Amino acid sequence: MQWTDRIGRRVKLRDLHVLLAVAQSGSLSRAAERLGISYPVVSRTISDLEQALGVRLFDRGAAGVEPTMYGRAFLDCGTAVFDELRQGVKRIEFLSDPTVGELRIGSTQPLFAGLLSIVIDRLVVQHPRIAIQSTTEASRILRNALRERAIDVAVVPTAQSSENHGLDSELLFDDQLFVVAGLQNRWVRRRRIELAELMDERWIWHFGNTPAGTLVENGFRSQGLTLPERVIVSDSLHLRNNLLATGRYLSVLPESMLRFGPKPLIFKKLPIPPLGSMPCEILTVKNRTLSPVVKLFIEGAHDVAKPLAKRTG
Repeated sequence: MQWTDRIGRRVKLRDLHVLLAVAQSGSLSRAAERLGISYPVVSRTISDLEQALGVRLFDRGAAGVEPTMYGRAFLDCGTAVFDELRQGVKRIEFLSDPTVGELRIGSTQPLFAGLLSIVIDRLVVQHPRIAIQSTTEASRILRNALRERAIDVAVVPTAQSSENHGLDSELLFDDQLFVVAGLQNRWVRRRRIELAELMDERWIWHFGNTPAGTLVENGFRSQGLTLPERVIVSDSLHLRNNLLATGRYLSVLPESMLRFGPKPLIFKKLPIPPLGSMPCEILTVKNRTLSPVVKLFIEGAHDVAKPLAKRTG
C-alpha cells in the first residue's frame, strides 16, 4: 500500500490532536473531557490510528494509558507538525503586519539581568505589538524546553556539544567572570589584589553545578586554591545584590552583567584577572523554520553583544 493511501489519506490533524491529548492526559476519558468530545470518539480515533500504522500506540492499564515506543515516536511527529503549523501562522501574521508577533525566550538570570534586558527593550520599542514571554531556568532545562517546543529560542552558557542534540547553536560572545564587591567593601579601594587574600572573606555564589560554577572552581585551582568556605549559595539575584550592597560580601559576576546591567552599579569589579571565560550561545530547534520575530531577536542579540563579541574575536 502506498504511503498516500495508508497514511496520507487516513491520518488527519484532528487525529493527531486527539493523540496528543490522550498522551498528555494519560487517560482516554480525561482526554475526551478535555477535548469536549465523547469517549467512544477518542477510543475509535486511537484504534483507527493503530490500525493505519500497524502498531500499538498506547499500553492500557488500570491507571490509564502510557505511550509505547511507537507511540512516543509518533507523538514526536505530531508535536513537530503542530509546531510547524503554529510557526506558519506566526509567519503569516508577521507578513501581514511586521509589528505583530509572539516570542518565547529562555535564558539564565544573569543574562536576563544584563544583555537580554537591552535586547528585549530595543525589540519592544521598535515593534511595540510584539508579545514576549520569558522563562528563567538552568541551561539543561531550557534545552529540553526547546526540544519540546515550549520556547522559541534560548540564550545560555555553552555546555558540552553532546547536550545540544537536536538543536542548532551559534556563538554569541564569550562572557568573562570577574570577582566583584559592593561599593562599601574595603577591597574596592585596593589597586592590586591577589585572589589568595580573599579566601577568608564572605562570598555569595549564584551558581551551583553549572558551567559557570566549574569555571570559577578551575579559576581558584589554577592559583593553587580551593573554593572559599564562607559561602552562601543562592539563585536569587535580589539576595545577592542586597548582600553585596552591605559591603560585607564578595561574588563572581559575568562581564555582560557589569556592562549591560542596571545603572548605577551597586558593585565594582576588583583588580583581579578573570576567573574564566564562559561562551554563551543562541539555541534554536534544528530543522525548524525560524519565525521573523525570532530572527529579529537573534539579530538584535548579536548587535547588542558586538562589544563583547569583538573582544572574543
